[in-house]
Amino acid sequence: MAEIAIDVYRSCEEPDTPRPANFVEDEALHADLLASTGSTTGPPLSSRRRNVSYGEVSPLLMTDGGGSSREADSNRRQSKAYVFLEAARRSVSGISLSDKGKHRLRHVKVGILFVMVVVATFLFGSNPEDEHVMHFETVSGATPSDLDIPLDHPHSILEVTFTGPFIPDVRKHEVRNDTRNLIVSVFGVREGNSTDTIMSVASNITLYIDPNRTIDVIDKDFKVDDGTYSRLYFHFESQEPSNLPFGMKYDALPYAGNYQEIFAGVILIFVYVMIIFELVHRTIAAMIGSLLALTTLSLLNKRPTLEQTVEWIDYETIGLLFGMMTLVGIFSNTGVFDWLALKAYKLAKGKVWPLITILCFFSGVVSAFLDNVTTILLLTPVSIRLCQVLNLDPTRVLMAEVVFSNIGGTATAVGDPPNVIIVSNKAILEAGITFATFTLHLCIGIVFCMFGAYGLLRLMYRKIDLTNEDPPDVAELKREVQVWRRTASRVQMVSAEQKAVRAMLMQKMVETEQKLRDVRSSQARGVEKWRENLAELEQKYRITDYPLLVKSCVVLTVTVVFFFAHSDPSIHMGLGWIALLGGVWLLVLADVHDLEAMLEKIEWATLLFFAALFILMEALGELKLIRYLGEETSSLIKGVPESSRLTVAIIAILWLSALASSFIDNIPFTTAMIPIVVSLGNDSDVGIPLPPLVWALAMGACLGGNGTLIGASANVVCAGIAEQHGYPISFNMFFKIGFPMMLVTNAIAMVYLLICHSALSWNDP
Repeated sequence: MAEIAIDVYRSCEEPDTPRPANFVEDEALHADLLASTGSTTGPPLSSRRRNVSYGEVSPLLMTDGGGSSREADSNRRQSKAYVFLEAARRSVSGISLSDKGKHRLRHVKVGILFVMVVVATFLFGSNPEDEHVMHFETVSGATPSDLDIPLDHPHSILEVTFTGPFIPDVRKHEVRNDTRNLIVSVFGVREGNSTDTIMSVASNITLYIDPNRTIDVIDKDFKVDDGTYSRLYFHFESQEPSNLPFGMKYDALPYAGNYQEIFAGVILIFVYVMIIFELVHRTIAAMIGSLLALTTLSLLNKRPTLEQTVEWIDYETIGLLFGMMTLVGIFSNTGVFDWLALKAYKLAKGKVWPLITILCFFSGVVSAFLDNVTTILLLTPVSIRLCQVLNLDPTRVLMAEVVFSNIGGTATAVGDPPNVIIVSNKAILEAGITFATFTLHLCIGIVFCMFGAYGLLRLMYRKIDLTNEDPPDVAELKREVQVWRRTASRVQMVSAEQKAVRAMLMQKMVETEQKLRDVRSSQARGVEKWRENLAELEQKYRITDYPLLVKSCVVLTVTVVFFFAHSDPSIHMGLGWIALLGGVWLLVLADVHDLEAMLEKIEWATLLFFAALFILMEALGELKLIRYLGEETSSLIKGVPESSRLTVAIIAILWLSALASSFIDNIPFTTAMIPIVVSLGNDSDVGIPLPPLVWALAMGACLGGNGTLIGASANVVCAGIAEQHGYPISFNMFFKIGFPMMLVTNAIAMVYLLICHSALSWNDP
């Protein structure tokens, strides 16, 4: 322990040696230190420059300062070394006077969020789970039917789901015979003095019967008139001569249900406030938002069961992420990422922009044929190592890379999840939109978007120094100092053993800081730059395990091949299953015994974030937020003159999809928008073709993912991997790059769509 005291003393004796930012050489700090130890006197600072022995300093590190060490304690407190150590301790503990306000605000924030979570928990449990009991009815022209509605609580809105041989709204143009229908009414009975009055309390709804008797699911809402009723019931009647069986389930909402879209919007804004201002980690913010959304559903008598909530999670995406993280985690043990980084460094010859250009366009092209989440999982580790070799700031390069990955993924039907959802829709396939036509129409526009985005990237990065402020060895030492400081801050100073451990950690921190000063001093004297020592880099960055490399390459190649072929009808596995099974293959081939060490490479925070985000978005969908946005867009399009309706439709769908996908997950949004787009395209009264609307939806939903950090799955995955490597990407940092990119690329896509479809009428699939 003597070395730490001697080094500290020497650093204090040398006037030209850099001191820590919080080192204060004044009487006030000494008075504070003396008061904290029970002493009120001591010589001035100028008289305390003297040699420090092991016997004087060791009690500070190893004892509690009492008994036989009283004289040594007095000498120790008079040394300048003690002042330096105490300043460092205060820096590690985070209790400096300048931070008191921040700590108070932090406690206030924690208190408010905790009270909010506790209150939400109790409110969530105040209502029972909605089991969604399915009621089965049979009607015909001669036998109508009734279904009583319980009056255990007020009813303002009845949200009903019908299951039966009905024509959905997207196929209304197929209606040929208006008499083949089911008319659903809601009646209320109001007691009078002599007789009861039966009255209709909601507008009737007509469901048209599919002549092919194809079963479909249709959602309808009844707004119940205010009033007090002794009985409330559904009434079903039909002109169908034969029996018409169907099922239905409903939710009875109180008056607050009229404002559920507003509640959903407030919850979404609150989640974004927590993420933007980094009040909590984005995973915790998504969890809090999910709880608030579920609580709102509970208060509206729509509380889902635990099984239903778990089913909201998209396990296809979770499985894909987990499987690929497993593959990449084992793959990284071969040293291949370091080796690839060195090869790219030699290829670029140390030039920054040629390398960034290659990475951006490579990620964009690969993402067009491979899912962009998988592309980012594979490229991010290589890019980080490459940036470390080239002394670049990885965060800037990674943000550019993931933006181009999202742009490139828009070009084909398999590049981004929203595109997969769109081309898999039955109504869209029946309109003649196949994989080939989808790729043809979007690929041309995406090429223009790629070049436009690259020009904007050069413009935004022109005044940004992409190189690190420090060379790699200095940056590594800086990160090491931070690691020692964070570790020391977690050790409580209660027992003598804990004080000794903390003192050892602080010793390592001081030693590393001294090493950092030595490195900087040697560089200032003109020591040879690290870039010139290529032989040393080649010795350091090389393949370390060739057998494991061969096994990993084989499994990864087979996995990627199955990714391309998974749409083949003979392959009954989705992307999630393929990635998971690929991970199992490599775990067996690599003969992994230390499973815990391997699992540490999994981005668990990212997986939890996606799970919470899926629940949040589905809950907001249950609150009708997404449907409200789609219906308002549809009303806007129908309200313009027919001559300009296609132009307005393309602009409205494109920008609504882009802006919405920037702030809410684009998968549930796309799912909700498809029926609206298909309905507009098939409605003869609207008179606009379907294909341009599909292209606008696909481009807006995919390109809009670049708007914010949580707008696309690839963004979150990239940020998670970067954070694990010590390069956090904040929401605001990504927003400054991603949102302008989203605006420019969507503007280019809008011009392309308007020229091709409004001007040139290229509307055939």
